[in-house]
Amino acid sequence: MQGHDQAFVRTQLELPQPAPRSTSGIGHWLRTNLFATPLDSVLTLLGLLLIGYILPPLIGWAFIDAVWSGPDRSVCATVVQGGSQPEGWSGACWAFVNAKFEQFMYGRYSFTQRWRVNIVAILFVLLFVPLIIPRVPYKGLNAILFFFVLPVFAYFMLVGGWFGLQYVPTQLWGGLLVTMVISFVGIAVSLPLGILLALGRRSELPVVKMLSVIFIEMVRGVPLVTVLFMASVMLPLFLPAGMTFDRLLRALVGVSLFASAYMAEVVRGGLQAIPKGQYEGADSLGLGYWQKMVLIVLPQALKLVIPGIVNTFIGLFKDTSLVYIIGMFDLLGIVRQNFSDTNWSSPQTPASGLLFAGFVFWIFCFGMSRYSIWMERRLDTGYRR
Repeated sequence: MQGHDQAFVRTQLELPQPAPRSTSGIGHWLRTNLFATPLDSVLTLLGLLLIGYILPPLIGWAFIDAVWSGPDRSVCATVVQGGSQPEGWSGACWAFVNAKFEQFMYGRYSFTQRWRVNIVAILFVLLFVPLIIPRVPYKGLNAILFFFVLPVFAYFMLVGGWFGLQYVPTQLWGGLLVTMVISFVGIAVSLPLGILLALGRRSELPVVKMLSVIFIEMVRGVPLVTVLFMASVMLPLFLPAGMTFDRLLRALVGVSLFASAYMAEVVRGGLQAIPKGQYEGADSLGLGYWQKMVLIVLPQALKLVIPGIVNTFIGLFKDTSLVYIIGMFDLLGIVRQNFSDTNWSSPQTPASGLLFAGFVFWIFCFGMSRYSIWMERRLDTGYRR
């Protein structure tokens, strides 16, 4: 029996197989993301039907039947005959936004002095863009100019009263100017302060740990409106007679402290995710506490919690609208304030103004979100399960 020792040899060639489905292109993307399973196909069709139901009237209201320019409310109060909207409806009143645009950006900032705001905005962009692009050199110098030199320069430029510049009180500030100032200061202060609070909460020193825990839990236990109210109304009661703080400064302090408490918990989560071996390895090298944290632990921890950090920044940026409660008018506040202008009172004015404010907030928040996703991919170590 030699059959067990012999190998089978094919006497005919294998028949040709059909070509595989494309693994690239629009067809592959549709099959993978929208029609992978019968349930996915049903949900995709329902989503398309919902979009088809909502999108045409929205486009008609916002663009086709919209009023883009005009002197007063009369252009927005006129019902469009034969338009895409039902009878008795008119389109968006972008003429209101166009007429109030500068007020939405600057508030009641002196018209002849708005060039100072423009200079600060240009310098902000020129320093911020190279800072977030990794390939641009001189990051240390760029960071010093952006976080230390620019705020001082912006203070003297925006407030004035020195070097021949007209004094512009912060009570006249408003619109996007206030939103950007509060959010920038809040972000710049909350991250380092939140890191210190997170390290303090994990400290082995009982007093430091207790103080950190008390501050974090007290601030996180009350809404931001309460913190702003305390900073605006209650803080002057604890100051010596005759001493007071600017209302904008009180808002900056309240927002920064509130955001730092939430930031501390985000950073603490990253610190707890670092394996114990990293701490032990740093100790075996003879590194001190701050060397271990700055060189070994914090770079890894902050990379892990980038989504949480950016989420806190986005929440802070949107929460700036709450300064309306203490008599300051950010972008949303100044838009709402202009609803009372009888020259522009119409049924479409509130919706148009709120949609404009929401679109501006969305642009900034979406930009921060996409940049954080890009940074996550860039800092990814390449580990895959």
